[in-house]
Amino acid sequence: MDVGDLSAPEVLGSPLMVQLVTWVAQFAIVFGGIVPYVPQYRQIRRTQNSEGFSSHVCLVLLLANILRVLFWFGRQFESALLLQSFVMIVAMLLMLQLCTAVQGSLDLTTKRHYFSDGNLDSLVFPRSRAFLDLDLRYFWQWSRFLDYLQFVAAFSLLAASATFALLDLTAYVEALGFLATFSEAMLGTPQLYRNYRNRSTEGMSVVMVLMWTSGDTFKTVYFLAREAPPQFWVCGLMQVFVDMAILGQVFHYGRLPRHTSAHAASAGTGKALWR
Repeated sequence: MDVGDLSAPEVLGSPLMVQLVTWVAQFAIVFGGIVPYVPQYRQIRRTQNSEGFSSHVCLVLLLANILRVLFWFGRQFESALLLQSFVMIVAMLLMLQLCTAVQGSLDLTTKRHYFSDGNLDSLVFPRSRAFLDLDLRYFWQWSRFLDYLQFVAAFSLLAASATFALLDLTAYVEALGFLATFSEAMLGTPQLYRNYRNRSTEGMSVVMVLMWTSGDTFKTVYFLAREAPPQFWVCGLMQVFVDMAILGQVFHYGRLPRHTSAHAASAGTGKALWR
């Protein structure tokens, strides 16, 4: 039978077409998660200001994806979801490296300004904050990118040790999977809270949030279609609800008088709550 004799439904339902759609969907799952951070990354590089972006988003995604990788050893799910975790871990480390570099450059510029003005008598610069200081007051507010790498390595080692010791316990494995997906479902909450405290979404990439929403909706449908463990699609729905709440903030705070929003934003950037 010639290809020309095939009807459109037959072509769309052919094994080759099904396989092609599956490959495209898997590619989107693996790399689609990092796409929303591209405009935010470019915006931070362009403005040399990371105050509008909550680095705790990176913390949430790093912990969630490390735990998801460990969950795979207890309950092996689709390899595309596993690969997605590794890609996201690398992407979040790159975001952290940029934010740390921008903040370090800003601190250096501030010091040069005071030195050039000769205002040194009453000036006290805060000392460098390091992970190995083990000071919880400055958790995730460290001065060097190396400190973030040290934390990620320490957490990975501890979590891996606990997982392989308890791998035969079904309750632990299922709880690990839920914790991994639930923490990712809470991804937007630091940004949601930051916007609420600042009463502004200034500095946050709206394109990033729109991509969050579309991506989370797509992957939730994907989880259901591919019959992923229930932890994935339940928490995927939670992510969509949080994304919608942030978009609601964009609409709500955009209606406030400009001077109110700007004042709140400047107050928030003076001392970043979730930086």
